[in-house]
Amino acid sequence: MLDQLASTLNGFLWAPALVYLALGVGLFLSICMRFPQFRLVKDMIHQLARGGSSENGVSSFQGFAMALGGRVGTGNIAGVASAIGTGGPGAVFWMWMIALVSAGSAFSESALAQVYKRKVLTTYRGGPAYYIEKGLKCKPLAFVFACATILAMTITGPTVQANAISTAFKGMNWNISPLVVGVVIFVLFLLVTLGGLKRIGSFASYVVPIMAIVYVVLAIIILIANAKNIGPMFALIFRCAFNKEAMFGGIFGQCVMMGVKRGIYSNEAGWGSGAHAAATAEVSHPAKQGLAQSFSVYIDTLLVCTATALVMLSTGCYNVSALDGQSFIVENLPGVEAGPGYVQAAINTLIPGFGAPFITIAIFFFAFTTLLSFAVYADANIQYIMGSINDKGKRYAYYIGVIIIATLSLFASMKDMTTAWNYADVGVGIMCWLNLPVLALMMPKSVKLLKDYEYQKNKLGIDPVFIPEDLGFTNCELWDEIVEEHYSDLKAAKREAEAKLGVNEKEVIG
Repeated sequence: MLDQLASTLNGFLWAPALVYLALGVGLFLSICMRFPQFRLVKDMIHQLARGGSSENGVSSFQGFAMALGGRVGTGNIAGVASAIGTGGPGAVFWMWMIALVSAGSAFSESALAQVYKRKVLTTYRGGPAYYIEKGLKCKPLAFVFACATILAMTITGPTVQANAISTAFKGMNWNISPLVVGVVIFVLFLLVTLGGLKRIGSFASYVVPIMAIVYVVLAIIILIANAKNIGPMFALIFRCAFNKEAMFGGIFGQCVMMGVKRGIYSNEAGWGSGAHAAATAEVSHPAKQGLAQSFSVYIDTLLVCTATALVMLSTGCYNVSALDGQSFIVENLPGVEAGPGYVQAAINTLIPGFGAPFITIAIFFFAFTTLLSFAVYADANIQYIMGSINDKGKRYAYYIGVIIIATLSLFASMKDMTTAWNYADVGVGIMCWLNLPVLALMMPKSVKLLKDYEYQKNKLGIDPVFIPEDLGFTNCELWDEIVEEHYSDLKAAKREAEAKLGVNEKEVIG
């Protein structure tokens, strides 16, 4: 019954209206901020290496790695295969489009999460619930979002991650029970997460870059081996994306829907999850982490998702289902379900027998780091709801959240892929419907943050520091403490530069 309910809710939440909302809000924010995702790519890369951690926060790179660990998950393999298997090759184009547009949403939600973060259990926590309450001043909506996120991160989200790991192990033909796979995930998850935020950040900063680089390098090797197919492959993607390929004309609606749907699930921009990781970072200005998180969207979709798609399409290792779900428009891999099996088959064309073990390992790390990020996201919202509960109670709340995710991962490993995606899509859909309108309403604050960053960097020639009163921001008292403790020299440099140039920030940026 729950499986049927998830399927019904999935259909309701992911109506075309959500596709238009995601694209519309991302484009609206990007236009208002003058497309920082294109103008400031150099700054995005620069911010990844700047700054260090503190007693209260992780480094900018660790915050980036945690969010990237959440973004780079099963959506990059199973999700891309699912998009192509249901929407055809053109779905890849719409994944690219939602990434380029949503990078603006990623900047906005991550910068706002930094502005309105709080100190909980000596470390920073933040996210949409926090900026909805303190920035939008709508506590009831903040509470609803926190509840929805806890649901998505502890119940609906782990299903697809754990199931993908289990499915990948099935492809190895090792006759390993899904229950055994679930127990292994359960134990390893607890070993990392019970060490707290710092251990998760440290683990992610080492594992995430390595796994992404290895995966993309293998994809490049496969593309070189299939160089003659690259031109026709891109031509097919663009023809299908604009309904110019008669063969796939009957599923054009699915092409756009699945491209956007799987793109949003993979890059996480707009539904607020990455904002929780962004809030944990120690930076001198919120825009710095906003830029870093925008870049993580590019790595997720334009690099890792694209690598998966091109590997499958260049080798012809994919199927495309007809609308009835029973027959196929393309059936190059008879009997293979849309998922990791497509990529395993593609790798086997280059190195026979290597596809299954490589993808199994890749999916394990991709999905596992996503589960770790879910622990951070869930905890931020559990702590928000706990509010004034004492520190001992908050620690217990963290452990409870971790155990719930671990337990759900154990049981989710035994679900089928379609059901797992239905559960995951329900959680993501709810968060998107709540967070995207909020980002649109808070656009003026996002614009001010970016203008302040560029004003200090370009006009004053200093390392930007966030001083709330200079921008007329309220309800972000923690920043007074942060600046006093860590960035008093930057504040003094700002005041000196303004006095020397005879400029007033309010006159310059409004």
